[in-house]
Amino acid sequence: MVAARITVNGQEMPIAPAAPHTSALDFLRERGLTGTKEGCAEGECGACSVLVARPGVHKPTDWVAVNACLVPVAALDGQEVITSEGLAVPGAAGAPPVLHPVQEEMALRGGSQCGYCTPGFVCSMAAEYYRPDRCPAADTDTDTAHDDGDAHAHARAEGDAHDDAEHGPNGFDLHALSGNLCRCTGYRPIRDAAFAVGAPAPDDALGRRRELAPPEPVATRYTRDEGSFLRPGTLADALRMLGERPDAVVVAGSTDWGVEVNIRARRAPCVVAVDRLPELRELRVETDHIEIGAALTLTEIERRLDGRVPLLAQLFPQFASRLIRNGATLGGNLGTGSPIGDSPPALLALEASVVLADAAGERVVPLADYFTGYRQSVRRPDELIRSVRVPLPLSPVTAFHKIAKRRFDDISSVAVAFALDIEDGVVRRARIGLGGVAATPIRALATEAALEGRPWTERTVEAAARVLRGQGTPMDDHRASAEYRSAMLGQSLLKLYARTTEAVPS
Repeated sequence: MVAARITVNGQEMPIAPAAPHTSALDFLRERGLTGTKEGCAEGECGACSVLVARPGVHKPTDWVAVNACLVPVAALDGQEVITSEGLAVPGAAGAPPVLHPVQEEMALRGGSQCGYCTPGFVCSMAAEYYRPDRCPAADTDTDTAHDDGDAHAHARAEGDAHDDAEHGPNGFDLHALSGNLCRCTGYRPIRDAAFAVGAPAPDDALGRRRELAPPEPVATRYTRDEGSFLRPGTLADALRMLGERPDAVVVAGSTDWGVEVNIRARRAPCVVAVDRLPELRELRVETDHIEIGAALTLTEIERRLDGRVPLLAQLFPQFASRLIRNGATLGGNLGTGSPIGDSPPALLALEASVVLADAAGERVVPLADYFTGYRQSVRRPDELIRSVRVPLPLSPVTAFHKIAKRRFDDISSVAVAFALDIEDGVVRRARIGLGGVAATPIRALATEAALEGRPWTERTVEAAARVLRGQGTPMDDHRASAEYRSAMLGQSLLKLYARTTEAVPS
């Protein structure tokens, strides 16, 4: 097997002698690329963000920003990485480098003060800069340069649909920076820089790179005294490895495992990565269900579904940050079995099932039967979650309510998902998923029963809200009290009712 290697800023380099648990952040800094910073070591601040070439949605390749502090460098075997140092273009004959448009706008608009967070912001901003559908005509419009920040005045004049508080007239989505923190500038200059960048020029090397296929996933067997990092080439290989190594830790985006390694100093004798397995990366829309591969990132699912499942479309913007969603997967979120994971309540309301695969075949388990206890499930050590299956048709009335201390990029105190069928003013069917109020994510069965067959009226909803307040076994902790959690359950149903009965403006 070929020795594990990674291409950084166009230069190929061996991963050895790094330990299998070494993060991409530490690997890069040890090689002098100190623009990549460590701020929190758990994916909260974005100071460590770098760009990775991944399969694209609208072009063959997308430049995707990820947290280098969470990703093991061995997981990038055979991959292409760009750091903040690799964005500028070398100057001619001893001249200084030519800044990347994102770097230039950050400098011109005062988006950097102490500078610690700036390289991370620049990499996240660059990923959004290269998003192909940000400016539909951008790749051929050479007039949308970044000369003075007014290049997009014509878009403002035409009333661009994305010209709002969170989208610039250039199509820049500020949520691309939701995982990046800055303590100095107050964010406005950073926003100004984001909203001023134009489109990639025709000769932009990273822009042209999107037209070529990303590196093919490579099978990896990287072993040192500290343990092994294994990336199987096929699902069959992965299942064989798990049969041989029941002690193996299965990872995809490492957004959970990376925190365990960094903060709790956990080490595993064997890590098996399944994030690039083609059998786990399919998304199919069938006549009676949607099949979502367990190793697709949340960003990939969001962009491929493109609003087809409204409840998931409401969930995704509230699930951590874009940096995390660029690595996190549904398989990983369900595999950890956390009672406060954001996706289980929504998937429970959708009556989703998980497809579990082992060497002998597959079995389909309703998600309502999947969790058996705190961070425990029916999945055996020799099984993988291959996909999540969402039945069709979908309920027309849906909502996802996340109660947390911060609006975005926070762990929920309570998460509630609704999927209702209301016909002729009567609730024909109700499915409600809850997170943060029990040892596992649960269905609010008693509340569902209190709604079904009854008129969708204030009286019905208030009675059902009283039932919902008593669902689960909420506890007191540093995020919320049990009393608050119960109150928020009832309020969430009242909020849904209010929104579905709002008068339509004439």
